[in-house]
Amino acid sequence: MKKAMATMKKSGSSVEKDGDSPSRLIDARIEELSDWRGETLARVRTLIRQAEPDVIEEWKWRGVPVWEHAGIICTGETYKSVVKLTFAKGASLEDPSGLFNSSLDGNTRRAIDFHEGDEINEQALKALVRAAAALNMSTRAAARPAGARKKPSSA
Repeated sequence: MKKAMATMKKSGSSVEKDGDSPSRLIDARIEELSDWRGETLARVRTLIRQAEPDVIEEWKWRGVPVWEHAGIICTGETYKSVVKLTFAKGASLEDPSGLFNSSLDGNTRRAIDFHEGDEINEQALKALVRAAAALNMSTRAAARPAGARKKPSSA
């Protein structure tokens, strides 16, 4: 698979020079892996989309799948022995099921490392995705200056 360099549009959405959408690039990465890592990445991608139907898929940092809703929810990196979902604001999320098992010392991010043969707690992962999206939305709303109004959708 040829490597494509990401460029940024003014909207912040990444588009590849050859015109491939981020979703197609993620599809290609899953196919390219063709082992348990591809299967795992495909499964967590499906769960993310189910948990947050308005999620936007991006392709950043020279080949990292990113899922966003009012900011980054998580990234999906693949390594030789692990598929890593890193939640951008994971340290601020409740994790009652104890999914976070990596990057636990930082003040911002938290990650889940999936190894070959690991079971995915689908309900808990969906809950984390929904919580991350909700946190992004609340942070965005809090950042709006006092007295600022949303533009009417029909305008």
